[in-house]
Amino acid sequence: MAQLEGYYFSAALSCTFLVSCLLFSAFSRALREPYMDEIFHLPQAQRYCEGRFSLSQWDPMITTLPGLYLVSVGVVKPASWLLGWSEHVICSIGVLRFVNLLFSVGNFYLLYLLFRKVQPRNKASSSIQRILSTLTLAVFPTLYFFNFLYYTEAGSVFFTLFSYLMCLYGNHRTSALLGFCGFMFRQTNIIWAAFCAGHLIAQKCSEAWKTELQKKKEERLPPMKGPLSELRRVLQFLLVYAMSLKNLRMLFLLTWPYVLLLLAFFAFVVVNGGIVVGDRSSHEACLHFPQLFYFFSFTAFFSFPHLLSLTKVKTFLSLVWKRRVQFSVITLVSILLVWKFTYVHKYLLADNRHYTFYVWKRVFQRHEVVKYLLVPAYIFAGWAIADSLKAKSIFWNLMFFVCLVASTVPQKLLEFRYFILPYIIYRLNIPLPPISRLVCELGCYTVVNFVTFYIFLNKTFQWPNSQDIQRFMW
Repeated sequence: MAQLEGYYFSAALSCTFLVSCLLFSAFSRALREPYMDEIFHLPQAQRYCEGRFSLSQWDPMITTLPGLYLVSVGVVKPASWLLGWSEHVICSIGVLRFVNLLFSVGNFYLLYLLFRKVQPRNKASSSIQRILSTLTLAVFPTLYFFNFLYYTEAGSVFFTLFSYLMCLYGNHRTSALLGFCGFMFRQTNIIWAAFCAGHLIAQKCSEAWKTELQKKKEERLPPMKGPLSELRRVLQFLLVYAMSLKNLRMLFLLTWPYVLLLLAFFAFVVVNGGIVVGDRSSHEACLHFPQLFYFFSFTAFFSFPHLLSLTKVKTFLSLVWKRRVQFSVITLVSILLVWKFTYVHKYLLADNRHYTFYVWKRVFQRHEVVKYLLVPAYIFAGWAIADSLKAKSIFWNLMFFVCLVASTVPQKLLEFRYFILPYIIYRLNIPLPPISRLVCELGCYTVVNFVTFYIFLNKTFQWPNSQDIQRFMW
């Protein structure tokens, strides 16, 4: 069975890479010049490729660290020595874009290894489920699209997933080092390095929690009742656990590589005067709590075969009726967050090349009341996501939720790319769905990708005051 799984995996990876190469060829023919953010990334990478690394050569419009450019040079320079290609060829737009296609192959393999590690292997059918899950996430539309442009997404995901994998295998020094590489691609990836440390802490808390429950069971203490009783007990337990110097010392000895990485990050923020390098005028942090609701909606849309069903809706409505006081409070708090903390970035209103422009214009701007009417849908999506993660410990869920809030809420701009990593981490950790649902999910992703690529390559337009060709994209 293991040998057969290897054949299936090789076939899936080979077919995906072949299709990606064909799409890459179509992109290269259509886009012979840098497009969108590539106008900053590609010239900077070419300067590095030519050996010009001084700060005076840095484009101040770039807001991320130079991880992508350094790795690109590390890949293309040895290739030029081996193949004898000229600097003009090896530093060309096409070759630099191809680096992200190589990252996509790495992401495919890492996703497969993560599914093998995270998901239990106790069924014969689970090998097919793992490979289908890997294939589905590898062609996840928001990520897959950026494999063909010179953006930071593919490399950012690669190093973050690699860090997570090393964490799961217990190699925490390597995990922290890879987390630093992910940070060099996108500063907010430090949150997912902290998530790796949180994963360790959650494991130890779960072990201590089970011991605590067993002790109370033996002492025959009456259980606390009420819908929030378990959460209250968990918070009390965490408070007591954190007060123990022995526990804190044990956790520090386990997580010290991540602690050093976080200290280095804080030092960077202090020296740099903020998390953003370069132009900060369009990347100001704020408390944009509705970003959490947008992520719930985004996840419900792309995971609808697993999250949306008549049974789930009935279960949710029954739970709402049973705990109507709690859900009424949640609804009122959500409405308050939407009312007081909704921010609209200038790019969201001005740049009609992104799908978010049309989502905002045709949904949220249709009427002032629409954003409040969507609150029940947000609550359902959030509950469905939490319900799909119930196999994980409550401590793991708390850590994931904290990292999710940290990675989404400070962002002022509604940008689907910001949801890629939390979505992948979420999708990796839900139980393996049935094959029928995975086929449905893969089919939907394929349709979305086909439509996205067709529109991008064929439905071009021009702005009235510009001769440049514009294209629709994520």
